[in-house]
Amino acid sequence: MNGYERRKQKKMEQIFSASIELFFKYGFQKVSVNEIAHKANVSPATIYNYFGTKEQLYTDSLMDWLDKQLAQYEDILNSRLSFFEKTKKIMLLESKNLKILADEFPNIPSSDSRRLIQMMDGYNEQKVVPFFKKFVALGKQEGYIRKDQSEEMMMRYFTMFQNELVRNWEGSNQKRITENMDHLMELFFYGVAGRAQPQE
Repeated sequence: MNGYERRKQKKMEQIFSASIELFFKYGFQKVSVNEIAHKANVSPATIYNYFGTKEQLYTDSLMDWLDKQLAQYEDILNSRLSFFEKTKKIMLLESKNLKILADEFPNIPSSDSRRLIQMMDGYNEQKVVPFFKKFVALGKQEGYIRKDQSEEMMMRYFTMFQNELVRNWEGSNQKRITENMDHLMELFFYGVAGRAQPQE
């Protein structure tokens, strides 16, 4: 990477960071390109040169943010924690991120929402599903997920738990949810009947 490319990459990172912060805080409609440029310490012309439109900037910033969240999940999955702890950390992080997205999507103009939903569907298919397959494979390898459980059923099961966490993920409940995560994980892995944890 030459000097120009490094400078461009640095500016892109500044723009992504500023735009996602402002979009998530105030919503798509209430944030101007000039405000993003000011916060990112670049000119509005630079933003238009890189992205063309505010809509494209929003889309690219959201994709960059999603990539960074997924990279955190990958780091957790590749860590030396037990699968139980990995799942707990990923679920907590995913709950926080899904709540951010749920709060953000009502602020998007309806003309753009269909395009964004299609984009998110594509993102899930290309990046989230392969990650989840790795997650399930590791769970089976470590004895936390039955070998005969399909990836599809595990994804449904994971989503069911996740939706309940997101539904309760309000400011006052976050501490309580975090404190109760060990109990929720016990239910997630062993159900109400319970069973001995796998040997590590």
